[in-house]
Amino acid sequence: MKKIDFDFKNRTAIVTGGAQGFGLDIAKRFLSSGAKVIIWDTDLKMTQKAIEVLNNPNLSTNIVDVSNFKEVEKCTNEVIKNSNIDILINNAGITGPTASLWEYDFEMWKKVVDINLMGTFNCCKTIIPNMIKNNYGRIVNVASVAGKDGNANASAYSAGKAGAIGLTKSLGKELADKNIAVNAVTPAGAKTRILDQMTKEHVQRMLSKVPRGRFLEVEEFTSLVCWLSSEENTFSTAAVFDISGGRSTY
Repeated sequence: MKKIDFDFKNRTAIVTGGAQGFGLDIAKRFLSSGAKVIIWDTDLKMTQKAIEVLNNPNLSTNIVDVSNFKEVEKCTNEVIKNSNIDILINNAGITGPTASLWEYDFEMWKKVVDINLMGTFNCCKTIIPNMIKNNYGRIVNVASVAGKDGNANASAYSAGKAGAIGLTKSLGKELADKNIAVNAVTPAGAKTRILDQMTKEHVQRMLSKVPRGRFLEVEEFTSLVCWLSSEENTFSTAAVFDISGGRSTY
């Protein structure tokens, strides 16, 4: 796939869940396009591996649980001491177990929603004041087609991602009078480690719904996120961008 050139020079981006999967590829593309990138992740081992793989002096990392507001606030304050935050990619998320709602473990259901929805809220709440101060920002919230369609036996994940979509629409309108764009992306299943959290039956059921007949490639997803994060995106905000291979058409 031919890659389009983006210019992120003099921009600082925070990518949550950036140590693997979508987040790692986004961080890689941002770095190659001139940005300074800060990865926030909870997995120390994967974060150390990401540092080795990316091998770029413009990369820094923090071990952060995005569902913990105090941790997010502390890390945000550390960043803005030395730099503005121009781009926020709310990518951190977990699918949780596959189970019917009435059999779903209460604490696990709450954990899934806390990371997928509250994590997005926490990062936006702490970072947006810096964007408002500088009248510039690009926020991309990684949701899912599950947040639009609802996946059976994935109520926590579907609810958390649906919440992230609603948050995006509301926040985008709140910031529409400023040079700050807030958008969501709704990918279908992709070839990332998140599929390992699901049963083979659940994965096959997901794939059967995609008219393209295949899973999303990570690089395809990154290209969309990069455009939404760039200065070229001067008008689109409070929107949901589908990248589901035809599964969702609304």
